[in-house]
Amino acid sequence: MDIQKQLEGLHLENQLKSEEIPDLDLYMDQVIQLFESKFASSKRYEEDKVLTKTMINNYAKAKLFFPINNKKYSKEHLLLISMIYQMKSVLSIKDIGKTFEEMNQRVQDDDFDLANFYTNYIQLMDRNAASFEEHMKNQEEIFETELDKDIVDDEYLKQVLLITSLTGMSNFYRRAAENLVDQLEQKGEHEE
Repeated sequence: MDIQKQLEGLHLENQLKSEEIPDLDLYMDQVIQLFESKFASSKRYEEDKVLTKTMINNYAKAKLFFPINNKKYSKEHLLLISMIYQMKSVLSIKDIGKTFEEMNQRVQDDDFDLANFYTNYIQLMDRNAASFEEHMKNQEEIFETELDKDIVDDEYLKQVLLITSLTGMSNFYRRAAENLVDQLEQKGEHEE
């Protein structure tokens, strides 16, 4: 099992940077094209879609981002959609909505610089990618030095063990994120 090759295939560095988003408003087809071109390497299967009209319409209906103007999406919309893209495989639409509810209001009130926030988000994601790579290399070391080689004695069993370990870690992170969403909701209830 070549962990370095696995990591390269994940394209963890693939983030939509703020400067890659045009300053002019885009129509939905242009938004989809931008996301498809940026995240094509992140798709599991060639036929997968990164973003579709239905997805964007569902995000709008669920109020994950503030309303669009004249069927066009601003740079701020694209920043939010980019974060939603990263969150959607872990959190429910409802939880993403709770997470962004106040942020959307702040953007609409012109009380918040979403571009600066997004820059911090990208910095954090870059650090997270580096931490993940380090964690994966540590996993490889554990496989080589700490596991009972009589039990985990072939590549298949090593791979199954790594899959179960990664899904377990993913579950820990998902539960922590959900707990933080619940705290946002409780904070909102106390303020009312």
